[in-house]
Amino acid sequence: MMKLTTPNGKASEEVIQSFELENNLKLPVVYREFLKENNGGETEPSLFRISESEGVSVLNSLYGLGDMYENLQDFLEIYDERLPNGFIPIGNDPGGNVICVATKGKQADQVYFWDHEAETEEPNDMENVYFLANDINEFLSNLFEEAEG
Repeated sequence: MMKLTTPNGKASEEVIQSFELENNLKLPVVYREFLKENNGGETEPSLFRISESEGVSVLNSLYGLGDMYENLQDFLEIYDERLPNGFIPIGNDPGGNVICVATKGKQADQVYFWDHEAETEEPNDMENVYFLANDINEFLSNLFEEAEG
């Protein structure tokens, strides 16, 4: 069973709308609900599979909205013009790679892994981007612990 530690409380509809207005974007439905209920945090278990070839990584934390260290607004500014168009950073791994959610079109709400070590000059080149899940809830339910042994 996945446990989410959420020290940030819940994000209000007003805080979410303010974030959307300030950044000229619309958060997808499932991710928006996640922020309302959890507003970021840390998970246990925290391992996820990137792909067969890329192996496994660790979810370090999920960003929230508001006055906090792991702030979605700060990371949105850090990765501006580095992530593919319509993708926003929602979390990271210990290696500085980014967990993203797509905000537009058919991909909206889908969760992706962005590998900073394979970053290209062209942000919309998807070579360093790996599909993880259809939405944040599926991503969280797929997290696992390291097998004993």
